[in-house]
Amino acid sequence: GFSFPRSDNGIRPFLFTARSGHLIGIMGGSGTGKSTLLNLLNGNLQPHQGRVIINGIDLHREKEKLEGVIGYVPQDDLLIEEMTVFENLYYNARLCFADYSHYKIIRAVMRVLHDLDLDTIKHLKVGDPLNKTISGGQRKRLNIALELIRQPSILFIDEPTSGLSSMDSEMVMLLLKQLTLKGKLVIVNIHQPSSFIYKLFDKLLVLDRGGYPIYQGAPLDAVVYFKKIAAQVNAEESHCHSCGNVNPEQVLQIVEARVVNQRGKLTQMRRVSPEEWYKLYKTHIEANKKPQFKKVPLPENPFRIPDRWKQFKIFSLRNLLTKWANGQYMAVNLLEAPLLALILGYFTKYITGTDTNPNAYVFYGNENLPAFLLMCVIVALFIGMTVSAEEIIRDARLLKREKFLNLSRFSYLSSKVVVLLLISAVQMLTYIVVAHLILEIRGMALQHWLLLFSTAVVANLIGLNISAAFRTVVTIYILIPLVLVPLILFSGAIIPFDKLHKQISSLKVVPVVGDLMASRWSYEALAVTQFRDNPFQKQFFDLDMEISEAVWVNTFLLPRLEQMLDQVTRSEQAADWMLEVLNNEIRKLSDDPRHLPFQDSLPLSGKNLNPDALSMYFAQIRDIYSDIQREANREKERIYEKIISEKGGPEEFLNYRNRYANQALTDLVTQRNRLEKIQIYRNTILRRYEPIYQIPNSRLGRAHFYASYKRIGPWIIDTFWFNLTALWLFVLVLSITLYYNVPGRIVANLESLNRQYQFIRSQLHLEKNEYKNLMRKIRKQRGVRRIFHKFPFQF
Repeated sequence: GFSFPRSDNGIRPFLFTARSGHLIGIMGGSGTGKSTLLNLLNGNLQPHQGRVIINGIDLHREKEKLEGVIGYVPQDDLLIEEMTVFENLYYNARLCFADYSHYKIIRAVMRVLHDLDLDTIKHLKVGDPLNKTISGGQRKRLNIALELIRQPSILFIDEPTSGLSSMDSEMVMLLLKQLTLKGKLVIVNIHQPSSFIYKLFDKLLVLDRGGYPIYQGAPLDAVVYFKKIAAQVNAEESHCHSCGNVNPEQVLQIVEARVVNQRGKLTQMRRVSPEEWYKLYKTHIEANKKPQFKKVPLPENPFRIPDRWKQFKIFSLRNLLTKWANGQYMAVNLLEAPLLALILGYFTKYITGTDTNPNAYVFYGNENLPAFLLMCVIVALFIGMTVSAEEIIRDARLLKREKFLNLSRFSYLSSKVVVLLLISAVQMLTYIVVAHLILEIRGMALQHWLLLFSTAVVANLIGLNISAAFRTVVTIYILIPLVLVPLILFSGAIIPFDKLHKQISSLKVVPVVGDLMASRWSYEALAVTQFRDNPFQKQFFDLDMEISEAVWVNTFLLPRLEQMLDQVTRSEQAADWMLEVLNNEIRKLSDDPRHLPFQDSLPLSGKNLNPDALSMYFAQIRDIYSDIQREANREKERIYEKIISEKGGPEEFLNYRNRYANQALTDLVTQRNRLEKIQIYRNTILRRYEPIYQIPNSRLGRAHFYASYKRIGPWIIDTFWFNLTALWLFVLVLSITLYYNVPGRIVANLESLNRQYQFIRSQLHLEKNEYKNLMRKIRKQRGVRRIFHKFPFQF
C-alpha cells in the first residue's frame, strides 16, 4: 500500500503476481493511481506497506541486485530534440553498456532500430512535438527503444498509446506483444483500449478512484465479472458473437455508474463506491490467491553503467553535439557578446579631440571608461545566467530516467559546467577583442578576460542553481532580474558602500552585503588593475603609493592630531573621545616598523599627558615622511626623464600616457572629487584620501573599496589575484549547492510549508462551517421549543 502525504489518494494493499511472457494491462479512469502503481512496481516509489518481490529479491531493499532487470518508459517524451534518431539511441546505449566496444554498440543500435522499423528514419532529427520531423508513433517506438536496447526482463510502459492514431496504437501494442514472445514481462497503463488492443492482454488489473484494485484476471472475464455484479442482462456474454469485438469501455461504465434520482437525472452519487468494489474484489478474487515467493536465478543482462569519468565524457559529448546541432542557439550565443561589445564600445567612445584634431579619440580623456567597466560586469553576469538558465530544467524528464538507471549526477552536472565554461570563455574572448579594439584599450586583454570569464562562470552556476530549483521556464526568467538587480546595486559602482542604508553600510570596509556579491569583486578588480597595471601607470604606482601615504600623514593626519592635542591641552572640558583618538592613532604610528616608538606610556590621560613630548614625536614622524616623499619624487623624476628620452621628447611622453592611462578612472579610484579626506569613526581616524594607495588594516581579507592590495594574516596579496580567487570560491560554493540541490530543497520545503498552511486553513474552514451548521440547528431547535411552549398541542 501507498498513500500521498495529507491525502486519501494512493494505492490500497493487494496481492499481484505476474510471470515472464505476459502482457499485462492496468486499466482505470483518470486519477485512479495507474502511474503511481507503475512507479511502485518499478522502484521509483517506496511502499508504506507490503513488498515488491522479483524472483525472490525485494526490489526496495536489494535494489542493486536487480540492476538492469527493470525498464521503464514514462508517458513523457525522453528524446533529445536536436539529435537524430540514431544519435538518441547511440548515446543512450553508450551510457548502458560499459563493456561494449564502439562497433558492438553500433550493431546493437542498428538491430533495435530494425526490430522497431525505425532504420529508415535513423538520419532524421527527432524535433519537438510541435515541430515534427517524425510521427507520433515513431516517437513512441523510439522511446521504447531507449529501454529495449538495455534488454530488460521486465518492461513498464506508461500510456503507450497516448496521443497516437488507432493504427499507430495497434502497431505499438503489437510490438510489445512480440516482446512477450521473447520471454519479457510487459506491464502497461492504458486508459481506453480498443477491442483489438484489449484482447492482446494476457492479464488485466482494474483500478478505481482512490487507488482501489477492483479486478485482476483475464481481460474477457472482466466484462462478465462486472456485468454479473451489476446484474445486467446477458451477463455471460463477454464479446460480440458475430464479430468478436469487445467493448472495454463497458467495464468502466459499470464501475462508475451513477444513481438516477426521482426525476430520471443522473446524480453525483455512484451506485457502487470504490470501497464496495474493493471489498468485492477481496472476497471474490484475492481470497483465492496465495503469495508465492520462489528464489529463481535472474536472467543474464549486459547492462553495465560506465565509471564516472566515462559518463562525464559521454555527457559532455552529447551536450556539445546537442548545442552544435541547434544552429539558432549557436548563432545567438556566439554573436550576442560581440554585438553587445560593439554597442557598448561605440556609444561609450567619448571623443574629446586634440589641439590639432577636434575629432581625434584620446583614451586618456574618455570619461565613460568607469561606466564601460561596470557594463562589462553586467554583460558577463547577464550572458552567463541566460545561457545556463534552461540547461537543467530542459533535461528534467531525462534526469528522472538517468536517476532510474543510477547514472552519476556528478558526471552529468560536471559536463554541464565544463560545456558552459567553454561557451563563456569564447563569449568573453569575443567581447574583449571587439570592445578593446573600439575603445583602444591596450595591454589589458588577458586581465580583463580572466575577470570577465570568472564572472560569467559564477553567473553560469547561479543560472544552473536556479534551473535546478524551479519547474517552469517562465519562473526562471522572471527570477533572473531579481538576482541581477542586487548584483548591480551592491557592486559598489552605483552607490558607494558608505552611503547605503545605515543598518548595512560600513565606513571602514566593504559591508558584508557587498562581499557576498560577485559583481563587487569583479568590478573592483577591473578598475584597480586597469588603473595600476597598464603599461604606463605600473612604472609609477609603487612610488605614487609612497608619496600618497606621506601626503596623507603630513597634510591630513598629523595636523588633525596636533589640533586635538591643542584642544585637550587648553581645555580640561575637552571630550574624552579626543584622548581616545590620540591613543589609538599614536599606537598605530608606534606599531609601524618605519617609525620610532612613542617613548611615553600609553594610554594617555589628563594626568600623564605631555604635549611637548607628543609634539616632538609628531615632528619626528613628519620628518620621516618628508624624506620618504622626497626620495620617491626624486625616483619618479628619474623615470620620467628615462621615458622622455626613450620616446623622443615630452610630446611623445604625453602621447604614451594618453594611450594607456585614463583620467576619469584615476579620479574614481583616488576619489579626488571627494571633499572630506579624513573622518573620525569609533574613536579612530579613517583615511578618505586616495583609497587605491592605502594598505588595509584588516588581516582577514576585508578592505575598503578600490584597495590595491588585501591582507590575509601576514601576507599582502594583489587585489587582482585576491578578487579572482574570491570569484572562484563563489564557483566552488555554488557547485556544492548545485550538486546537493540546496535551492531546490529550499523551494520544496517552502512549497511543503505552503501546502501544510493551505491544508490547515481548509480544515479550519471546514470546522468553521460545521460549527455554523451546528449553531444553525441549535437555533432551529430552540425556535421549535418556543413555538411548542407558546402553542401547546396535545395528541
